[in-house]
Amino acid sequence: MSAHLAGVAVHLPEREVGTAAVERRIAAESAAFVPPAGIIRRLTGIESRHVLGDEEQASDLAAAAARKLLAETGTSADDVDLLLFASASQDMVEPATAHIVAAKLGLRCPVMDVKNACNSVLNGIEVADALIGAGRYRRVLLVSGESPSRAIRWNVPDIGTFLRAFPGYTLSDAGAAMLLTDGPAGVLGSGFSADSSQWDVGTLPCGGSAHPRDPEYSYFAMDGGRLKSAFLRLGTGVLDETLARLGLGWQDFAVVCVHQVSLPYLDVFAERAGVPADKLVVTIREHGNVASASLPLQLAVAQQLGRCGPGDLVALVGMAGGVSLGIVVIRL
Repeated sequence: MSAHLAGVAVHLPEREVGTAAVERRIAAESAAFVPPAGIIRRLTGIESRHVLGDEEQASDLAAAAARKLLAETGTSADDVDLLLFASASQDMVEPATAHIVAAKLGLRCPVMDVKNACNSVLNGIEVADALIGAGRYRRVLLVSGESPSRAIRWNVPDIGTFLRAFPGYTLSDAGAAMLLTDGPAGVLGSGFSADSSQWDVGTLPCGGSAHPRDPEYSYFAMDGGRLKSAFLRLGTGVLDETLARLGLGWQDFAVVCVHQVSLPYLDVFAERAGVPADKLVVTIREHGNVASASLPLQLAVAQQLGRCGPGDLVALVGMAGGVSLGIVVIRL
């Protein structure tokens, strides 16, 4: 027995911020630093991103996507056996954000958080599939609420700080939800790899035992060059091995959803992995980097465009800080 993907839904905050506005805000809030005009768009290909409201939290985004999905699939709160909140973001350190989402949805089922940076949703699918396959649960609601806009550094003193903070200017907020149930085989297989020696390439250090309260550690920081090198060293072997085990090639898929941090790196990764460009679902330009909600967003967009439907094969390929790489193969 394996999990069947019964539906996917996404919630995008109404407020959109263009890349030029991001550069203007950095200049306005920095005492002596002005970013080169157009540099963010040139290096990332991102035109716009979504920003949650001042009173909204990650749980609100997840709950909004979940309400949409439950309505679309005709699923009631009582039908959900397990809620997984899978996200790089969270409302607070304790309790698990899954409890907050469940309260907002009126759920009374068991809950837990699954957290692995931008691969959180992908790992959440793996967990849901295993639990459904073991007969523990029949209907698992997997949700994500990404609010990385809260961790962006706007006051930039110098070019070095700007470069470390640069990946934050790609980030976008979103909510996503996936309903996985027992039934016809949907999740056909998965594979994951990691190089945890590179965990310090990208960090948001605040709120834990290392830096519990210092506001200086409340900003997302990353060494983009080191991150790219880490993924190049990690390689794409786990993707090749998973496809070989399933007897599949990229040509067998209707779409291949790949986590997107920038348009140039998407092209580099797809070429190295051998993914044909016409299989990709490019969302980075209009929606920015929505962290772990990226793969559900791409799948929802592909379905809306008629690029995939019932019976089609889709691949979800995730990359995350830490660093890790993974793939989940699903028949819709």
